[in-house]
Amino acid sequence: MIIDILTLFPEIALAPLSESIIKRAQAAGVVTIRAHQLRDWATDKHQKTDDTLCGGGQGMLLKPEPLFAAIEELRGPNTLVILMTPQGRVLKQKIVQELSNREHILLVCGHYEGVDHRVIENLIDLELSIGDYILTNGAIAAAVLTDAIVRLLPGALGDERSHQQESFADENLLEAPAYTKPAEFRGMKVPEVLLSGHHKNIAAWQQEKALERTRQNRPDLLK
Repeated sequence: MIIDILTLFPEIALAPLSESIIKRAQAAGVVTIRAHQLRDWATDKHQKTDDTLCGGGQGMLLKPEPLFAAIEELRGPNTLVILMTPQGRVLKQKIVQELSNREHILLVCGHYEGVDHRVIENLIDLELSIGDYILTNGAIAAAVLTDAIVRLLPGALGDERSHQQESFADENLLEAPAYTKPAEFRGMKVPEVLLSGHHKNIAAWQQEKALERTRQNRPDLLK
């Protein structure tokens, strides 16, 4: 898979993707991640990428010229172009799973008040938001999405079963509580069932506790 990130802040996008699992996935050839500076497609001497809003209003908007030029150059026949924006569909694990099957994803990062709507109408295949809140820029959101996608790719994780047992592997259920050694710490003990070796009982306990945890933290998932 290839993931291209188009942004005014390539360093911000790449920083969290240069360590740990994502770094190893890139080194192993599982994924290629590239960040591109939007200003490289600006044609004026000041490399201007933003302007004031038509009709008035506060803030600045990313101009169509550099965005059209960049997207048209970077996209290929199998490219999915995604705009990271608070106005997009809220990211869910099911969407991440679908995206992990793509060959090439181009992430366009909004900034200021967003992008000229002509870009969305003509070039964007999917608008995504990582949550109902506002970030300084879309490069942070692009890094979050990239991380979520890459860890699902074959060969990215040490154990291919890992992502199948996490929260949102079932989109309506959080992951059950987990424990490690020592079996007792400051008087607090690991539940005996987890030390029993009885896999059927362990699975039943995990299902019960996952449901309990979901009711407590995310009751909306059970509706």
